[in-house]
Amino acid sequence: MALAISPTEALWFLPFVVPLCLWVMWSDLSAMRIPNVAVLTLAAIFLVVGLIALPWADYPWRLLTMIVVLVLMFGANVIGVMGAGDSKFIAAAAPFIDPGDVGPLCFIFAANLLACFVTHRIAKHTALRRLAPNWTSWDRGRKFPMGFALGATLIAYLALGAAYGT
Repeated sequence: MALAISPTEALWFLPFVVPLCLWVMWSDLSAMRIPNVAVLTLAAIFLVVGLIALPWADYPWRLLTMIVVLVLMFGANVIGVMGAGDSKFIAAAAPFIDPGDVGPLCFIFAANLLACFVTHRIAKHTALRRLAPNWTSWDRGRKFPMGFALGATLIAYLALGAAYGT
C-alpha cells in the first residue's frame, strides 16, 4: 500500500506525535477525557514542525484543513454524534494527513477502531481489568473511549507513511 504522504514528512512528525497520542489514548481510557492541552499541543506541533516537514505550498492548505474539520466536528459534537474532545482531536490531527490519503486513512481508522474496541471490551470483561482497576472507561456502559482509536490511527498512519509513503 503506497501512501501519498512522503516518508520524510512522516518521519518529521512521528517523534513528536507518538508520545502525545499515547498520552491522549491513556487519558481517554483512564478518565474518558482528551485534555485540551493535548489538542492544543498537537496543533502546535503541526504549526512548528509542519513548517519544516511540508513544502511551502502545502502548509497553508493543511492549516485550512484544520479549520474546516474543526467546523465540521463542532457540528458533529453539537448534534451529539461525538464528544468534544474527540472532535477537537480530529481537527488538530487533520493537517497531519496528506489529502491524497483520505481513502487509506478511512481503512486504517476502521481497522484501528475495531481492534481498539475489541481490545477494550475483552480487557473490561476479563482479569486484564485488574491491571487498571480505576479506569473510568470500564464503567461507562456502552460509551467507548474514542481517543484510544484516534490516537492509534494517527500513529499508525504516520508509521505507515514513513514505511510506504511516496
